[in-house]
Amino acid sequence: MGIDFGSHRVGISVSDPLQIIAVSLETIENTRSLLPRIKELVVREDVGLVVVGMPFNLKGEKGVKGQEVDRFVLLLKSHLTVEVVTWDERFTSTLAHSTMRQMGTKKKERRTDKGRIDAMAAAIMLQSYLDSRKRSLSC
Repeated sequence: MGIDFGSHRVGISVSDPLQIIAVSLETIENTRSLLPRIKELVVREDVGLVVVGMPFNLKGEKGVKGQEVDRFVLLLKSHLTVEVVTWDERFTSTLAHSTMRQMGTKKKERRTDKGRIDAMAAAIMLQSYLDSRKRSLSC
């Protein structure tokens, strides 16, 4: 499962059982029901690993948002029994916006349905993680 954490919304993605393709699943409002909903999805989707996007800056350092994600990861680890790891999510939102434009999504739709962007960013980040694992296994 991939998670694109945000202060208002959290994008969720999952991979197929063979861990080849990541797809957007949903967006969850960042409220008190966030952790129970993630836990429910982990069980429903039979998730074995959760990958949380870490927002590094261009120098590869964690900023204020990175510290917020660190706190979220600690909470997540205390609520789940599966492994939770972080992965560089730089440019995933930009790529998600670009993909939406290429798909012909109108600017107004992209502005009003920001949840789609968050879920797509989670899928892009998870796909990056899956692809890196494939490369490391082939070495």
